[in-house]
Amino acid sequence: SGNYYNQGEIRKKELEQSCCVLGIPASDVTVIDHRDLPDDPAVEWDTQLLATLVLKHIEAKNINLVVTFDAGGVSGHANHISLYSAVRYNVCKLLWVPPWAGAGSWWCCWCRVLVLESVNLCRKYISFLDVLISCLLPRDALFILTEEETEQAKRAMQCHRSQLLWFRQLYLLFSRYLVVNSLRLL
Repeated sequence: SGNYYNQGEIRKKELEQSCCVLGIPASDVTVIDHRDLPDDPAVEWDTQLLATLVLKHIEAKNINLVVTFDAGGVSGHANHISLYSAVRYNVCKLLWVPPWAGAGSWWCCWCRVLVLESVNLCRKYISFLDVLISCLLPRDALFILTEEETEQAKRAMQCHRSQLLWFRQLYLLFSRYLVVNSLRLL
């Protein structure tokens, strides 16, 4: 629930505001508040617990595309890495289960997973200049945002006022993730 520094309620509201800027209705936002999944950059979450929660959400919402972090978590944040591990756990586990084995076993057949590439610090903060590098490197999908989409992404980020520390201000100015995102299929 984003309760790091006891700001859970504030951060939930900020998330809803950010999603609104992106055109995502509040009814499509699910916040998980689980005591075993604390918002803490130093805590690795239990893979099986998180995998179960993610899979339930995917099935309940009939989701056919998941975009998540890669093994680097973009910033090395343990919670982000745990999310990648949980999604990968679901994909690997379900790829080996025959369709007749039970509920949820066919998930891999209708839900694609894209993982967002973590890049080094230099590439992370060269903004639009990384488009040239990203175009030359192998990937399964490349999203280059228009100027309007970049501004929308910045407005969405600015909704997270409780998290806009100095380094996130730099992120808003220089991050390649607000301009270009390279992804690969899991």
